[in-house]
Amino acid sequence: MKIFAKIRFYWGAFVISFNTAVLMIPALMLLGRYKSSIVHYINAVTLWMIGGIALKKGKLDKDADMYVMNHQSIIDIIGLEAVQNNYLRWAAKKELFDTPWFGNLLIHGEMISVDRGSKSALIKFIKDVKESREIYKRAVAIFPEGTRAKNQKLLPFKSGTKIIAEKLGLKVQPIVITGSKKLLNEHDKTAHSAKVYYHFLPTIDVSNADKNWYEKLKDDMQEVIDKEFEEKGRSR
Repeated sequence: MKIFAKIRFYWGAFVISFNTAVLMIPALMLLGRYKSSIVHYINAVTLWMIGGIALKKGKLDKDADMYVMNHQSIIDIIGLEAVQNNYLRWAAKKELFDTPWFGNLLIHGEMISVDRGSKSALIKFIKDVKESREIYKRAVAIFPEGTRAKNQKLLPFKSGTKIIAEKLGLKVQPIVITGSKKLLNEHDKTAHSAKVYYHFLPTIDVSNADKNWYEKLKDDMQEVIDKEFEEKGRSR
């Protein structure tokens, strides 16, 4: 019944907020040397508490410099952190850094702030990604759509991701996420027990790739999304 799906949604929102504020942020502040394990285990517990299971198809390439994903829900992030233990550096819009709880999480997690309204944002982003690879030794995770989509079709990918990858000669691995919206649907505020699938596609070495690599990457991701929906009934 929909009323129970609504209740589950607010339970899920509470669990995510509580675990972030009470467990993850203090742990990152006090036990900084174990950040990777902290993020992994607390997200795994959070996913379990809201009735989710994260499953992998393919293998995450730990040599990749950047992971690009489709975006539907905060579960996209929680599930990927739960399903692997490679400490990622997420790119997030600047406004999120100003929020009370998640802002502290992003700051203490040393994530990348992206100011979409700034003319110099791309220059800063290039510098941040370069530092991620050379100083932090962490891969960057990004949603090239730039926002959460409501439908199956991928939104146009932002050009900044392509420019940065080509400028720095990055190795980019696309990841397709399906099932996250069923677990926690932020558009209609419903939630259900669900499996969230992470499809790891082949890594692209941009320094040796065809000039149309970015368009092909998007097409390949859309093909997986369509196939998952047609054959398994799993929406993205």
